[in-house]
Amino acid sequence: MFLLPELKEKKFGKRKNGVKFTQKEMYIFDRNKPVAVGSDHAGYLLKEELISFLEGNNIPVRDFGTYSEDSVDYPDFAHPVAQVVEDGECAFGLLLCGSANGVAITANKHTGIRAALCWGEEIAEIARKHNNANILCIPARFVSEKDAENILSTFMSTEFEGGRHENRINKISL
Repeated sequence: MFLLPELKEKKFGKRKNGVKFTQKEMYIFDRNKPVAVGSDHAGYLLKEELISFLEGNNIPVRDFGTYSEDSVDYPDFAHPVAQVVEDGECAFGLLLCGSANGVAITANKHTGIRAALCWGEEIAEIARKHNNANILCIPARFVSEKDAENILSTFMSTEFEGGRHENRINKISL
């Protein structure tokens, strides 16, 4: 299972009525598709840690770079990630930069992309439940590795609620 064991048991182990979640319910995105991952230089080290976290949990990854801490421009990595998510080649996207604002703004230029800047688990949960976010943007300079893993786990295991939220989502694209 891809979730950290303590997180699964503590937060996602049972519904309110006490019935356990099934394995299918624990993973919302298509596990047959890779996760598209990209970062700039500020997000590079955390990106590498999160790739290890994903791969360690048998989740395939497509790494769009960067591949070092040398200074680069975040749109050069955010656009390819957004494109493969938009095209349906990847289950979802994970983007990192110093504040995550730049990668989120860039990714959101793509039709059908709903990139969410998430610095905590609750924000990641709401981004999925209410906004059906398909790209997670993490501010590498402001979250720890452990927090980033928990944010990512929450994002991956939270289902879109639909309903009134779906009506709002449908009004986003011009």
